[in-house]
Amino acid sequence: MKAIKRMGGGDRERVEFKTLGEVCEFYTGVQLNKNNMIKNGKYPVINGGIKPSGYTDKYNEDENTITIAQGGSAGYVNFMTTKFWAGAHCYVIKPTYEGLKNRFLYFALKSQEWDIQNSKQGAGIPGLVRSHVASIKIPIPPLPIQEEIVKILDTFTELEGELEAELQLRQKQYKYYLNKLFKLYDDIEKIPLNEIAKISRGKRVIKKQLTNGGIYPVYQNSLTPMGYYNEYNSQANTTYIISAGSAGEIGYSNIDFWAADDCLIFSDLKGIENKYIYYFLLTKQNFIRSNVWRAGIPRLSRTIIERLEIPIPPLEEQKRIVGILDKFDELVNDISLGIPAEIQMRKKQYEYYRDKLLRFEEAL
Repeated sequence: MKAIKRMGGGDRERVEFKTLGEVCEFYTGVQLNKNNMIKNGKYPVINGGIKPSGYTDKYNEDENTITIAQGGSAGYVNFMTTKFWAGAHCYVIKPTYEGLKNRFLYFALKSQEWDIQNSKQGAGIPGLVRSHVASIKIPIPPLPIQEEIVKILDTFTELEGELEAELQLRQKQYKYYLNKLFKLYDDIEKIPLNEIAKISRGKRVIKKQLTNGGIYPVYQNSLTPMGYYNEYNSQANTTYIISAGSAGEIGYSNIDFWAADDCLIFSDLKGIENKYIYYFLLTKQNFIRSNVWRAGIPRLSRTIIERLEIPIPPLEEQKRIVGILDKFDELVNDISLGIPAEIQMRKKQYEYYRDKLLRFEEAL
């Protein structure tokens, strides 16, 4: 098969290229105000983002339709497998040329997504202008080749979808066991966190103090490091909570790090494992988030955390609980191991073969 031969490399075939304006009709959808959206609506509302902006009980486009974000995440290419409402910040793309398969067009556009995203224009929130969408060039190989390429790439996306579904199942199991293990100790004495650990704020650093070659991550108002520093003020295997910005997010670092002043850290522990505290706090995540003060910059009071009461089983039992939950955490969250690592590998394989299969030379 020609498409499979293309995966092995060799000379690129020369085929006709056409612009999107020549082979498709495309238009933006109709704006739907937030007060017209329904929390449990049947149909997603697609606008300028990667995820739906909401849901509604009405639709204006059928399934198996290509969309390109016009604003927000401008240039993001999607293929809708369900009926949906296309909003005003979303281009709907429909082939009108008989020699072009809809699903092939999607893969061809997806392979150019980075270029499309980098063509957005305008001040403020940049957008994707209609004239650029019309000028995007698409290879038009013979229909049998298009069908073969689609079949191969759909196999990759199906495998990835199966892994994503398995990951969601494992995440539910992880959450179930996390809560169940701590419920076993509902009847034992509980102690406020500030009686068994010192809960303190980190120390402010400013961006100009950070270096690209710094060794230690700096956590400020997010679980994503704000940068790196040549010193650390918190040792490896420490639990921390973000108290401003992404307030209420709970982290645990396996390495030494710098905790900035919007980061609460747990130290000087008395008869308790640091990671046991981390997993306990995860069971209280909803409560903690509900106590974040959201006027202006979201903030979490240290007092809320200090007053949380934690059950204290023997150290050996704490270690057993941590060991069980570590295995689940590795399976569902570690991007170097478990299901997330396999998903990343499949994505890379898919992107590699997609780009290889869609690499054509333009016929003279």
